[in-house]
Amino acid sequence: MDGVIGHENEELRDRVSSLEKKVQQQDDEIVCLKSALSDAIRRLAALESAPNSARAANALPSRPAIKMAARTGTTPSTGKDSGQGSSPRGSVSNHQTPRQPSPSPGKGPTRSAFQSPAPMKKWPSTPSTTSGEGQATGTVGGSVDENRFPSTPSGRSNSVADGGAQKDLGVADGVLFETPYARRASSSNSFPQNRGPARSNSFSRLKEPTFNPADGCLKFYLRGRPLNFFAPTSLVGSSDYQVNQPNEAPKEKLALDWVYGYRGRDARSNIYLLPTGEVVYFIAAVVVLYNVEEQMQRHYIGHTDDVKSIAIHPDKVTVATGQVAGHDKLEGRPRKKSFEETQEPPPSRKKDKKFQPHIRIWNSISLVTLKVIGIGDFFDRAVSCLAFSKMDGGAQLVAVDEGNEHVISVWDWQKGEKGQRIVETKSSTEPVLAVEYHPCEPHTIVSCGKGQICFWKIEEGSLSRKLGVFEKYEKPKYMTCLAFAENGDVISGDSSGNLFIWGRGTNKVSQAVTGAHEGGVFSICMLKDGSIVTGGKDRKVIRWDATYKKAGQEYEIPDAYGPVRMLSQGKGNMILVGTTKNSILHGSFDLGFSPIVQGHTDELWGLATHPQQNQFLTCGYDKMLYLWDTLTHGVIWSKEMPEGCHCVTFHPEGEVALVTSCSSRWFAVELSSRDVVHSNADASERIEIAEFSLDGNMLACGSRDNNIYIYSVAEGGRKFSKIGKCTGHSSFVTHLDWSRDGQFVQSNSGDYELLYWTVATCRQVTTASSMRDVEWATQNCTLGFSVCGIWPEGADGTDVNACCRSNSEHLVASADDFGKVNLFAYPCSRPKSAGHSYIGHSSHVTNVRFIYNDGRLISTGGKDSSILQWQVVESSGY
Repeated sequence: MDGVIGHENEELRDRVSSLEKKVQQQDDEIVCLKSALSDAIRRLAALESAPNSARAANALPSRPAIKMAARTGTTPSTGKDSGQGSSPRGSVSNHQTPRQPSPSPGKGPTRSAFQSPAPMKKWPSTPSTTSGEGQATGTVGGSVDENRFPSTPSGRSNSVADGGAQKDLGVADGVLFETPYARRASSSNSFPQNRGPARSNSFSRLKEPTFNPADGCLKFYLRGRPLNFFAPTSLVGSSDYQVNQPNEAPKEKLALDWVYGYRGRDARSNIYLLPTGEVVYFIAAVVVLYNVEEQMQRHYIGHTDDVKSIAIHPDKVTVATGQVAGHDKLEGRPRKKSFEETQEPPPSRKKDKKFQPHIRIWNSISLVTLKVIGIGDFFDRAVSCLAFSKMDGGAQLVAVDEGNEHVISVWDWQKGEKGQRIVETKSSTEPVLAVEYHPCEPHTIVSCGKGQICFWKIEEGSLSRKLGVFEKYEKPKYMTCLAFAENGDVISGDSSGNLFIWGRGTNKVSQAVTGAHEGGVFSICMLKDGSIVTGGKDRKVIRWDATYKKAGQEYEIPDAYGPVRMLSQGKGNMILVGTTKNSILHGSFDLGFSPIVQGHTDELWGLATHPQQNQFLTCGYDKMLYLWDTLTHGVIWSKEMPEGCHCVTFHPEGEVALVTSCSSRWFAVELSSRDVVHSNADASERIEIAEFSLDGNMLACGSRDNNIYIYSVAEGGRKFSKIGKCTGHSSFVTHLDWSRDGQFVQSNSGDYELLYWTVATCRQVTTASSMRDVEWATQNCTLGFSVCGIWPEGADGTDVNACCRSNSEHLVASADDFGKVNLFAYPCSRPKSAGHSYIGHSSHVTNVRFIYNDGRLISTGGKDSSILQWQVVESSGY
């Protein structure tokens, strides 16, 4: 019972989360002292060993501060942070200190024994981005983050009310675009909310970047600690570079083209066929409307966080979707707070209700939001179940909160601007897994969950409840799903594999089919011909006749797609099948079932685009390696790796990919045969990043053991020989790039260092200014002169997880901790540069990559396991 087990451990995770935050708050004070001491000793050692000219140049970059306090939050969610209440869908990460490697003689300056802990902790729960209350965004091929900014650069307002044409978004060729970042002044009150977390007024004391034209050095601050970035020689002594004049936003924008994946692992009742021929389902913060025959997707992206539930109105056009809660009051994420941020915020900033769990009701044809209900303190953690009434034409909507008391509430959703709550009551202290209006009994609602099935009656403004009576039958641990027979009987499935039929108008079992499935029954669907199909943990889809006897047809879903999570009527005699391994299949008993949607099932970090084709690779902690095609939007092939995977990269010839695991091992996989042709485990900890040189003759692997391992490469990426190890980082390596000539590597670490290395000797280049004119083959390092403008004001070193420069070298995209994909002009060398920001991911965005011709951008989510494909489009203006 994968989706249910997390509920039982909820209170334990709450306590663990609370204790962890207290420990980390105390630990961070020690961390800061260690960081400062380590930095001082390292710099002294470098100055003692360097010639006088190098000392004068102040060559080594300063080490940034470590984050000052643990993340905090108010509500659990799927993604990266546990918040005050831990998420039922992920465990709390432990605070980790990077390994202190032994210093190697001649391999860089001597470092202190004290080490700073790794500040780039990724948490198990995160929400998404914002849109205004009563507003929503629907796109046909385009994705936007609406109501993000107070104004455009020209001062035009971007905010409109719902219920009419939405004028805050630019429209070109039928594609809705994201409004660009407002250009920000130095005042902390003027930077746009889309760039990062909300900050208190104490940020007016943040140190501003400074540029010294004489030596071309930009002093840049992360968390109040300075980093020295050296500009190209052409800017030394020049007045062309002004640090207080941000870059303009690029004319190119992004439009959401395709969403890969489906949320079946821990969500239920979430696949339906619309009269338009589209299959509607959700993943992350996106509701997808997928026309399988025409191979087209449309996207509703009005939600600010993970979508958790969906219901279709009897008119088959109106859709209701419920979401989980955001954590941060203004940005929807728990924040790592500095000392200044621990002060009490102004009353005006204490509440932004857009990030509380709520329900959005929208039109599936126009994608316009009709109502937003539940904004306020109505829901605690998430809207876990939704259903429209049947007998009155869908005038009412029932919702179940995922809080401790699992409150069930009934709404007149059409009344007023935000709907009117008719009645609510505490349902149970145990999880509720499904709720439905009875199609034949007026004012009757049926719900089921752990150890219960309840029959509710709305009478005189109150909800009365009757518990289901099992009599001679053993009460199951979980009642997992519901359906209604044509005669009004209620059909329920349970975790023991049984079907119970509850007579119309009663709360007693009238008939039982024991052992219908081996393991739990996860879904029951009434087909148009009056027959019944069920699916369960045994991966079987079974057809039953109207008397609840097997009709002689059953189909076993292949193990690669997992147990059945959801069954729904498709076109004609077709059946839609959602699985717990985040796949959707369609087919029939006669023709079999084939996948139309596939996706990862665990945290996703690895992403690489093919050097010559419209293909990309992804790998995740679910051990799966997928090769995707950006034109057909399908899986070319998949391979299960020996263990969970963290990083992937293509050899420049495009015939071999290197995949790093969650341990210290990495594998070379031949794409044509999918065979592992080489494996290695030289590092003592996980390889965070691996990159081939431009000519494919060298490989660099940056590890969590603070070292970079250099290999020579032969036979097109099939043979490797270790050359040496670059030692000098004081924390784990996060990003690296090769120079175009393959002689140098630049790298970032978990404590915000930017270091340079000579590949032939594996020694650190201690005079950073000497590397100012080196041409880099890629720009994956998030810290550097050419990308300092991608950082939001007041950010720490973990707010930007990845960046990627386009192959044409005039765009750079970034992936941040706030569920957004950002696009900037390259070089983005001026702090506070303007750019475009896009929502869709609900978790921290872990990676971004342009495909080989820069026509599309791929982004990956963390805990949401989603892959979003963006089309790069040009726009003449805003």
